[in-house]
Amino acid sequence: MRTFICEICGDAYLGTEAPSKCPFCGADHSYIKPGAEANPVFKRAGEIGEKSKENLMLTLDLEMKASAIYLCMAGKTEKFEIKQMYKRLAKVELEHATVVTKLLGIEMPKSSVEECGDEDLENFEKTVELEEHATSLYGRFAAESEEEKVKTFFVALMKVEAEHIELIRNYM
Repeated sequence: MRTFICEICGDAYLGTEAPSKCPFCGADHSYIKPGAEANPVFKRAGEIGEKSKENLMLTLDLEMKASAIYLCMAGKTEKFEIKQMYKRLAKVELEHATVVTKLLGIEMPKSSVEECGDEDLENFEKTVELEEHATSLYGRFAAESEEEKVKTFFVALMKVEAEHIELIRNYM
């Protein structure tokens, strides 16, 4: 057994080989390194400029709200599989928020309570809308980033959020 560490969230995975995706933040295989080689984005040296700080604060707000709304959606569905899927998405979004707090060196804000629909299809459509917005936003934030560690973070998030869209479309 070996230790593999995600360079986005910094969490460790224990196994005989690296997973295809980080089980904690959803980052793809390219960001998962053998433990001794890993250098998570929030551990990398360098200051973060004002524009990146602003974009990271917007990301923190978006990820916290997404986590809360996915918990609402998990609570509204009758289907166990969909409930568990939304609970996992909520954890992934909260992990993204946690990385932001580590990059900025700030405390995690309190979670909000978000409203969601009563029907699965309505919530699937809202999820796609949220994830499309996040994907687009993170693409722009990556392009605006002057710091490599921040750019790396936003590129990884953009990919993860795009995969969430694909996941939900499979349910629709």
